[in-house]
Amino acid sequence: MLYPVLAELGRFELRTHDVCVACGILVAGLVFGAQVRRRARLGRPVDDRIWVVVAGALVGGALLSRLGTWLQHLDLRDNATLVEQWLYGSRSILSGLVGAYVGALLAKRLCGYPGRTGDLFAPSVAIGMAVGRVGCLLSELPGTPTALPWGVTLSPAEAAQVPGGLAGVPLHPSFLYEIAFHLLAFVVLLWLRDRMTVADEGELLTLYLIWYAVFRFAVEFVRGNAAVAAGLTRPQLFLLACAPLAVWHAVRRRRACAAARYRTEINA
Repeated sequence: MLYPVLAELGRFELRTHDVCVACGILVAGLVFGAQVRRRARLGRPVDDRIWVVVAGALVGGALLSRLGTWLQHLDLRDNATLVEQWLYGSRSILSGLVGAYVGALLAKRLCGYPGRTGDLFAPSVAIGMAVGRVGCLLSELPGTPTALPWGVTLSPAEAAQVPGGLAGVPLHPSFLYEIAFHLLAFVVLLWLRDRMTVADEGELLTLYLIWYAVFRFAVEFVRGNAAVAAGLTRPQLFLLACAPLAVWHAVRRRRACAAARYRTEINA
């Protein structure tokens, strides 16, 4: 079940998680490119500056996925230095998503990209997440104990490879839940992309992020992460802080679109 290391070359370890993340980025890039070409065939060519936006998203995601987990303790002296965090710290998908979002926004401002890009990014991010989570499935603690028939059981050797690992006890396959969620989201997003109105353009990414925030908050209860406050884990506290911003953005955008349609009808 667990294969945290794919190969060893002397002191160098080819880690499963890193390989799957790289494959996820590759697959996401292929899907993104296919969508750009599809728009061109439909007579809606995408500005070439989109690749500057993609680069901004990649850089922002890479930076914040590592540095986003730096603040572990309220007393700053108890945290690692930023250099130590970059070299040895854990990575966070949630921080990476926020970093990619901010990086894309900054890149759009810098290069003057005129359009909205959420509809292009959403399916690509969903399928990339599904592939990347395979690495988590093969190298991290599956989840909390469960009596459900699809629980996975670790051998003593496998349990010794992950912190908090329990041998001989069925565990929630929480990463399989995530993979299934992202695959389903990918299919739904592809279905929705041709059904969104002009006023809704760019909103697929916001919808996806809200869906994922709700799902991730729920699945955290069976992930096995340690609770740090009010019975909630760090990812759940992070989501409580960030998810309302996505909802606020979606509501604000919806109201702005409704107001624009009303003005158009009045002036017609």
